Amino acid sequence: MAENILKRLVNNSQAAIDDGTYEVDCNLEKSNKDFVQIIKTNPHPTFLTEIKFASPSLGKIRTLTDPASIAKQMIEGGSKALSVLTQPHLFNGSPQYFMKVRNAVDVPMLMKDIMINKVQIDAAKKIGADYILLIQSLFDQGYLKEIDEFVDYAHKNELEVLLEVHTKEEIQNALKTKADLIGINNRNLDTLEIDLKTTERVLQGYDPKKDDPEARPILSESGIETPEDIQYLKKCGADAFLIGSSIMKSEDITEGIKRLVKAY
Repeated sequence: MAENILKRLVNNSQAAIDDGTYEVDCNLEKSNKDFVQIIKTNPHPTFLTEIKFASPSLGKIRTLTDPASIAKQMIEGGSKALSVLTQPHLFNGSPQYFMKVRNAVDVPMLMKDIMINKVQIDAAKKIGADYILLIQSLFDQGYLKEIDEFVDYAHKNELEVLLEVHTKEEIQNALKTKADLIGINNRNLDTLEIDLKTTERVLQGYDPKKDDPEARPILSESGIETPEDIQYLKKCGADAFLIGSSIMKSEDITEGIKRLVKAY
């Protein structure tokens, strides 16, 4: 099972590259806000909320509507940064949606995709992304090589990197890189199952002062639905939170986020 989902995600990105998905002709400005500083200074939970209309685990999440209007509702609710899916296969994403949102808002934005090629990083720069996503397991399992090259290439293009992990071993490898943010995905990409205890397991015994002199913030991602979830994850050591499906499914996006911002 493990190989199939990860392999499929890599193959989907290759198909999108072959289809010309990332051949974009624009040069949009990124945000002038610093997401890491926001995380470090915000007294309330800091959210990176995700605009996605479908996913491999849930299928269709929300009817395709204007992503820019969803983005504005999220920011009105108190979201400090946005993640927009650009992967067409399984996620119904596209660089065009990202561009629509980038033109409408001025918050830090993550181009959410399965990054396997520098062509995608070039596209991220053109569409005005602040962050790209890299997935540690793709490197650890040999689907991709030379994580440092990907991180350096992003940095050369003035992009920051959110590096996603799922296990203790992966976070140890991630901390050796120059990634700017570490994300802990509570979803197991091998099985697509979600377990919020993942964040607790991965951070058990983790001492930021000793283990990461860079003091990079840690995001907990996936499966977050209630203020209680956020309080629990904060106790485990999460500094910020990526929320996608639960907000995209909610009747009132703005109110849904406002409720979560009050968690502490």
